[in-house]
Amino acid sequence: MEAYLELQQGQDLLRFITCGSVDDGKSTLIGRLLWDARQLTDDQLSALKNESKKYGTQGEDIDFALLVDGLSAEREQGITIDVAYRYFATAKRKFIVADTPGHEQYTRNMVTGASTADVAVILVDARQGVLTQTRRHAYLASLMGIRQVVLAVNKMDLIGFDPDTFQRTVDTFQAFAQTLGFESITPIPVSALKGDNITQRSTNTPWYSGPTLMGCLETIEVNVVESERLVFPVQWVNRPDASFRGYSGYVAEGKVSVGDEVRVTLSGHTATVTDIVSMDGPMQEASCGDAVTLTLSQEIDASRGDILALSQRPLETTDQFEATLVWMNDEAGLHGRNYDIKLATQWASASITNIKYRVDINTLSHDACTQLLLNDISVCTLALSKPLVYDSYQHSRTLGGFILVDRLSNATVAAGMITHSLRRAQNVHKQVLSITRQNREKLNGHKGKVIWFTGLSGSGKSTLANALEVELHASGYRTYLLDGDNVRQGLNKDLGFTDADRVENIRRIAEVAKLMMDAGLIVMTAFISPFQRERQMARELIGEENFVEVYVSTPLEVCEQRDVKGLYKKARSGQLPNLSGVGSPYEAPDAADFEIDAGQTELDNAITQLMRAIRK
Repeated sequence: MEAYLELQQGQDLLRFITCGSVDDGKSTLIGRLLWDARQLTDDQLSALKNESKKYGTQGEDIDFALLVDGLSAEREQGITIDVAYRYFATAKRKFIVADTPGHEQYTRNMVTGASTADVAVILVDARQGVLTQTRRHAYLASLMGIRQVVLAVNKMDLIGFDPDTFQRTVDTFQAFAQTLGFESITPIPVSALKGDNITQRSTNTPWYSGPTLMGCLETIEVNVVESERLVFPVQWVNRPDASFRGYSGYVAEGKVSVGDEVRVTLSGHTATVTDIVSMDGPMQEASCGDAVTLTLSQEIDASRGDILALSQRPLETTDQFEATLVWMNDEAGLHGRNYDIKLATQWASASITNIKYRVDINTLSHDACTQLLLNDISVCTLALSKPLVYDSYQHSRTLGGFILVDRLSNATVAAGMITHSLRRAQNVHKQVLSITRQNREKLNGHKGKVIWFTGLSGSGKSTLANALEVELHASGYRTYLLDGDNVRQGLNKDLGFTDADRVENIRRIAEVAKLMMDAGLIVMTAFISPFQRERQMARELIGEENFVEVYVSTPLEVCEQRDVKGLYKKARSGQLPNLSGVGSPYEAPDAADFEIDAGQTELDNAITQLMRAIRK
């Protein structure tokens, strides 16, 4: 056993994925690899035989795909849904393989598997040739930084091991992949089910002189460039008692030694590493991949989310960049909408400022688009609420890869790879001004505040906001009313009524309202503002203590009866398809500060309630 463990420690590790279109044989291929490499225990073999009788698709023979299709839905449908990881080893190398799903709807799972892989084994059904999903997975593998590809042309037994068909498939794939940046593409004719060219050369392909699949995986070289800089994302401040304070995480790039001076990238604070502690005890040096706790010569302000670097090799920061996004959510991604971004251990708010184009997977051409749909691969620019430590994904998976998270559902909606920082991120600096908001508020004699009216068209938002401004003005308050129709005649004249335009409409209004509040004014906004995410964005931008949300909850039927502007009549006749509450959704607030049914509440009573809130 000791000899075995010593052998394992001395072997290098190769991570690879199997990908390609549905039913190209990915799970079967991994099962065959495990079988031929004798990586199955007696219990696994017995279970596989029983499962093959129950779920198998190969008659009385073993169905190798069942080794990795672990979900009941996968076995019942004969497809892969989740990413399945398997570990195995040969005398030459250790392997971790990720079996990724072929269906387009599970593209997000393929991205997950590819994010840590060194090599992609792309399967193609010899009968079908290169399909759209084959191209999609090849493009994604390229995006995720994979540079070594094995093209396994599978099910060769079903075409009589025809060399011409094999060559046509290889030529088609290589023509598509020539711009994807792969360093090597190794084509191999295989039959995963029968075992041809998996671990032993097949007598059915005398015309093929290349390696077997296992031989290729055992010998393929993955170029790992050792970084001269340190990237240490802090995951946890380790303070078990008053006598110890350490910063725990893993070395994502480079190495760190006792005595090195390190810098907290965002704050610029520096200190010297005094100890490196691991599960196995003290260390003098930690290298890439090591999980350790660093203790420093002095207490500095560093916490989860900070990135430590060597002082002499500082890292860069940005708050705007261009990135490629893989959209993973059923709900469309919209220009201007705010999401949470996680980059390494860092979190911030992020919005899509420009959708430059969507990539056509078949031709790799660039198509114009206004929103991001499920499985779209698009190039966008993003703006962050604060600077983050970054690098291009090409140079660093740790500092170049990120996810976007929906702020309401907490669902991961996109995976992104940074291309480069935008120049304007470095060229724009905040100007310090002499007169502050507090100075203006003191002159005005009251604090600035934003009263945000939301509700359906015809609910009475503008009427309430106007009456409130009249009362405030009579009481000596400095005010301004931003009304939806009025603003759309000027500042937002270029916007329509699509979901993306509505998001941008509210983003602009929130920014204007914040500026006016900074001037010390009490600002009223009367907009439908149909989406909860954008109202939450406005609240966070303006500040919880400065924001009063008033939900004018007049029922739809009452609003439609009023129909002062004739909008509901147009909507019902099909002339206005995007009216909120009819052709487009209106998301009512869950916990507004005030709720007023203008059809039931007297105007004077409503204004009295709001005035009390403002005077607090």
